[in-house]
Amino acid sequence: MKEKINLNNIPNHIAVIMDGNGRWAKQQGLKARVFGHQHAIGSVHEITEECAELGVKYLTLYAFSTENWNRPKAEVNALMQLLVSTIEKETQTLKNNNVRLQAIGNLKELPGKCQQQLQKAIDQTSENTGLTLTLALSYGSRNEILQAVRLIASEVQQGTLRPEQIDELTIKNHLFTKEIPDPELLIRTSGEMRISNFLLWQIAYTELYITDTLWPDFKKEHLHQAIVSYQQRERRFGKTSEQVQ
Repeated sequence: MKEKINLNNIPNHIAVIMDGNGRWAKQQGLKARVFGHQHAIGSVHEITEECAELGVKYLTLYAFSTENWNRPKAEVNALMQLLVSTIEKETQTLKNNNVRLQAIGNLKELPGKCQQQLQKAIDQTSENTGLTLTLALSYGSRNEILQAVRLIASEVQQGTLRPEQIDELTIKNHLFTKEIPDPELLIRTSGEMRISNFLLWQIAYTELYITDTLWPDFKKEHLHQAIVSYQQRERRFGKTSEQVQ
């Protein structure tokens, strides 16, 4: 499948809803869902490396949503511990592969140790010039848009911005992703047909790829299939086929 990829038409930004970890654990006969999350780290590692090799510039992974805080406390605590240990373990690998780490979301809601380890990794990879890996943590797109609206309203109230000056770029510049281009391709694993409050503003014209493969089983050959599917589509952005040819 990799041979079918047109290296001159690689998506600049790929976003991924990493779904199915709990179901994967259940299929393996494992009682604790956290085992699925542990095995998911291998897929994160493999997909990040493959994106870097293919020339993808931005990879955004939906790692923990605002709604995930409602999961059982034991699972949330295990996830936070896994996040700390994984970031600590993988930071040197990111540095070696010239990958820059970033994070978006309400990061102050994360446990203090998570914030510290995350910021340390971000600082240590800040000068890397290859792939930008963005982790969406305690992230919810509606909350992101709500915060952007409040910031814009505050600027109008202070007199630094007039209502008639507000346009799409104004909104984009107040989102968590203001320094990241919109994704061309969004991959969702586990077969669920929904967006789950992820990058609602940013994916207005993003190509969607849904696969039944659970995230811990999602490997580079599955990424290749997604990219080939993307490259076979005609991206019209509201125009006719004749206009984009």
